[in-house]
Amino acid sequence: MLQEISITNFAIIPELRLSFHEGMTALTGETGAGKSIIIDALGLLAGGRGSSDYIRQGAEKCVLEGLFELPKQEGFSELMVEL
Repeated sequence: MLQEISITNFAIIPELRLSFHEGMTALTGETGAGKSIIIDALGLLAGGRGSSDYIRQGAEKCVLEGLFELPKQEGFSELMVEL
């Protein structure tokens, strides 16, 4: 399960850290607040194709980091290392 995402210099977001908890998470806000950009960041974190267009204007690079909690099932950690 994704526990946290850290976003730096991604589109219009200079820096953001979001924590997720068990259950449902809803992103709400006014038009232009950045909800779709957060969804784009989650897509890239899940393996989506990146583009230099995502780098915030004036920055050299953007960074997306995810903190995941893995199930404690036998063999799962080894499988993730292989992938």
